[in-house]
Amino acid sequence: MHTPTAPAGVSELTPRLIRAEIFVVFAVSLGASGLVALVRLVGAITAPKELRGQRAVLTPSLAPGRPWLDLALQLVDIAITVAPVALVAYLLVRSGESMRAIGVDAREPGRDLRRGATLAAVIGGTGLAFYLAVYAAGVNLTVVAGALPDEWWRVPVLVLAAAQNGVLEEVLVAGYLLHRLAQAGHGPWRSLVISSLLRGSYHLYQGFGGFVGNVVMGLVFGRLYQRWGRAMPLVVAHTLIDTVAFVGYALLHGKVSWLP
Repeated sequence: MHTPTAPAGVSELTPRLIRAEIFVVFAVSLGASGLVALVRLVGAITAPKELRGQRAVLTPSLAPGRPWLDLALQLVDIAITVAPVALVAYLLVRSGESMRAIGVDAREPGRDLRRGATLAAVIGGTGLAFYLAVYAAGVNLTVVAGALPDEWWRVPVLVLAAAQNGVLEEVLVAGYLLHRLAQAGHGPWRSLVISSLLRGSYHLYQGFGGFVGNVVMGLVFGRLYQRWGRAMPLVVAHTLIDTVAFVGYALLHGKVSWLP
């Protein structure tokens, strides 16, 4: 299992300061998203329609009927959403480390790509089957992976949105969080549970299936991070999974019977 080293500067980070730092990072990023997702789930449960009769749109149009404004807003939204990664990079440098400490670098591109592609194939296929099962059971909303207009920029924006998810989630929830929790003295399994529950929380807006599926994904991804000490394969895997989901939905929706 990978054990984080303690370079110069890390000794200044007491467990109390680490907890405060983690709170701040997630209060302006995925932790806040988890709170919003919880409220949205409560709203969906208390709505007149059953869960699967409601929609959870992952990449909606931001300016319907105005494609150029829509494109501009999509790009700005992606940039703002991924900004907490820069905050994490800054905080790691302030503590005497760098993004290299969590395996976000270009040291092993071939291995990272192979590991990421293999993981994407396993998790992606399993995830699709699980989604169809929980949707049929009525415990999940209908997940609409993309609702962008049919413009030339639709596929590139969907790919960028997938990369945004991969970078943001794996750098923060797998790499940074598990790294800092280990430095604060938390055991690997406790850290893994915390990371996985956080990952599930900001997917609650999709329904109970979205929560459970992402907790399981978090357990797998988090454990692999603890073994490898690198977040890059997870970034690759997550980006590939979401790219296939987003682009595949855009191309197949309405053309195949098995896709809600």
